[in-house]
Amino acid sequence: MDRLARNLLDLRALIERLTIRGVRVEFINEGLTFTNEDSPKANLMLSMMSALAEFERALIRERQREGITLAKARGVYRGRSKALTPDEAAELRQLAAAGEPKSGLARQYGISRETVYQYLRTNT
Repeated sequence: MDRLARNLLDLRALIERLTIRGVRVEFINEGLTFTNEDSPKANLMLSMMSALAEFERALIRERQREGITLAKARGVYRGRSKALTPDEAAELRQLAAAGEPKSGLARQYGISRETVYQYLRTNT
């Protein structure tokens, strides 16, 4: 259930859209079934379980941020390494400015097109 939507509002909206179309939504682990007919018990359980899942996810993110902060303070966490060296990034920018296709640059450097665009947006 917590993997289906970002939060309680998204989950409720998704279930509503599906049930209006005649889709039966069933959560096997939770024992909840949603059809086009309203069930007060199912709606209550959905609200409670979704709220708990959302709360748990928020706690996980908070602990993760704290862990990263502590690791950075110890000098252990450096984040993800750059895909290109500074020289390669400068060369990529020059080729893009000269009109080279972005998809060709992505293939040439072995990176995604989105990464090409990220390098073009930044100067690092």
